[in-house]
Amino acid sequence: MSDYQLKDREKAILRFVIHQFILTANPVGSRNISKKYNIGLSPATIRNIMADLEELGYLDHPHTSAGRVPTDKGYRVYVDSLMEPPYLDRKMKEVIDANLSAHSSYETDDLLKITTGILSNLTDQLAMVTYPKIEQAKLERIQIVRLSSTRILVVVTIQSGLIRTITLELDAEIDEENIETVQLYLNERLSGLKFSEIRSTIAERIKDIDETKYKPIVRVFLDSVDRIFTDISGDKVVVKGAKNILKQPEFADHEQFQSVIELIENKDIIIHVLDKKRQTQKDDLVISIGKENQDEKLSEYSMITKEYKIGDLEGTVGIMGPKRMNYSKIIAAVVYIANQLTEELTKQR
Repeated sequence: MSDYQLKDREKAILRFVIHQFILTANPVGSRNISKKYNIGLSPATIRNIMADLEELGYLDHPHTSAGRVPTDKGYRVYVDSLMEPPYLDRKMKEVIDANLSAHSSYETDDLLKITTGILSNLTDQLAMVTYPKIEQAKLERIQIVRLSSTRILVVVTIQSGLIRTITLELDAEIDEENIETVQLYLNERLSGLKFSEIRSTIAERIKDIDETKYKPIVRVFLDSVDRIFTDISGDKVVVKGAKNILKQPEFADHEQFQSVIELIENKDIIIHVLDKKRQTQKDDLVISIGKENQDEKLSEYSMITKEYKIGDLEGTVGIMGPKRMNYSKIIAAVVYIANQLTEELTKQR
């Protein structure tokens, strides 16, 4: 049965059922298809084809309705071969371009948050952007800025252009000259190393910087190495758009409403699914539908994600929403925003 090839009439009816369900969120009947689409088939013939599609697992038949709804399998065939090619109209592109350009001077962290909001507003879905994983990023340089006699600002620049800043408290007073010397030592011994290498070998690499006047700075670097040389954001993912996704009729149901709120509050579920996809999928555009998400809490949702890049580092931009979504438009929006975000971040390097 899994090798069965849909006939042209079956493909057409499946496409029309999904189109109507996306538009109305109501189960679709044969009479509705007959009236809406001029396909030269009687309601009875359409009904028989829909029954065949149900038997094949592409449609389902809710108990409370005479109409039918798509299954995960039906949506998968639709996305792979039946929907219109992804297309984003010029007006939407202009909105994206204007918003990203207006914030192009922002720090990477802020720009990613702004991008998430733009994507959610355009698609009326839950939008998410994961921060680049910088475990394998290479350190370009360290700058140490004296804020007071016992406080320093550490500015970490990696070779892809990302910058991380962190404020550290010292247990003794230090002067500007000592800071410059330690900064020179650190750059000589750590520049060009991966963050993971720095965390595991820093103690050995700077053990001979033992003059008393340098010890407060060296000690705070050793104590704070996990904070300094780790991911750019502790959050790892930005999720926005609760007010947008809750406009969808699916969330009139209290249980569904609660489920989406739980997902927003527990971002670890989303991070886990995205990380797993990045490990198993070779394509940088991934569309997962319902149970393909491999987490029960996401079985009623679809996720569309695409990689963006900052040099040799990669993050993910995407949306999550009800399986009943305008796949063509949303895929186009995700792809365009990911590409534009890559372009803006490249300019900042």
